[in-house]
Amino acid sequence: QVQLVESGGGLVQPGGSLRLSCAASGRTFSSYAMGWFRQAPGKEREFVAAISWIGGSTYYTDSVKGRFTISRDNANNAVYLQMNSLKPEDTAVYYCAARYRGSVTTTTTTSYNYWGQGTQVTVSS
Repeated sequence: QVQLVESGGGLVQPGGSLRLSCAASGRTFSSYAMGWFRQAPGKEREFVAAISWIGGSTYYTDSVKGRFTISRDNANNAVYLQMNSLKPEDTAVYYCAARYRGSVTTTTTTSYNYWGQGTQVTVSS
């Protein structure tokens, strides 16, 4: 079992930056591929970014590529999402997710086994 808790969300102006953190607990954290998803009001949950269990491979949805960076620190059981050049359309609840040695190119929500409760990100003037 893996428990995930997100933090770092908040209100930022367009063009600003935020870093989301995901604290993980449970055995063999380093064996899990980690992902970030987001869900805007009235919309379905969508894939944002993923990182492999080793940390050498990453994958991003086109809308955030070049602006967001996913990283992990296995020694501290943590995953991060650095978000730069934020846009109003990035506003959503962001969720941290995990799957056992999953592929970073798998983007479906059903492919992930564990989920955090989410953290709100609001981009507005």
